[in-house]
Amino acid sequence: MSWPAGYGRRVLPEVDSTMAEAGRLAGTLAGPEWILALRQTAARGRRGRAWVTPDGNFSATLVMMPREAPGVVALRSFVASLALFDALVAVTGRAEGLSLKWPNDVLLNGGKLAGILLESLGPRRGTTHLAIGVGVNLAAAPGADEVEPGALRPVSLVSETGAAVAPEALLEALAAAYARHEAAFVTYGFGPVREAWLARAARLGETVAARTGRSEVTGTFETVDDTGNLVLKTAKTRQAIPAADVFF
Repeated sequence: MSWPAGYGRRVLPEVDSTMAEAGRLAGTLAGPEWILALRQTAARGRRGRAWVTPDGNFSATLVMMPREAPGVVALRSFVASLALFDALVAVTGRAEGLSLKWPNDVLLNGGKLAGILLESLGPRRGTTHLAIGVGVNLAAAPGADEVEPGALRPVSLVSETGAAVAPEALLEALAAAYARHEAAFVTYGFGPVREAWLARAARLGETVAARTGRSEVTGTFETVDDTGNLVLKTAKTRQAIPAADVFF
């Protein structure tokens, strides 16, 4: 598997977090670059939550300089999750049990294997830097007491499949898969990405609860619309939800 042309690679023995390192490096980069940390000391996930990263797990961030409008840039969460799905298939040789949870988690056998976090790093000469953080429980998963109540059980790749995969090996597969999906996204737009994502979606057609900071909506997971919103069909209406935590 060859490293994709045009993408930089930086492997760090230890860092506070790859997202923080992305913020420090963004202004110095000439093109997109992957940052992999073999150990993180202050990692975080969505909404500022702590992200536990034992040795042997995967923690990386891709720094990009996209030029589209913010709403289009945000759709790269779907691009990244598709790429991670494909990378996991490539390193394990199996797709069984893998699925994608809106908006940006990868599940294995119904448990949370990986999470993806997108952050804007601010404008520079008219270009917004985007950081796409990826965390995967390759070797170990947090305990049930380390996640919020109601959240999916964390799982690790090795415990669920027996596949021992080094972080560097997953990075090779992920970088190649991401470059392929990114090129398709830029060329053809969100439509094909959306279709591919829905084909791998967890709980499509089933009842889920979408919880924001202020409210909770329960309904049938009908689809993801052309702007990336979760669409739930409730007893009274059909509701598009732009951002929420989803519970099964």
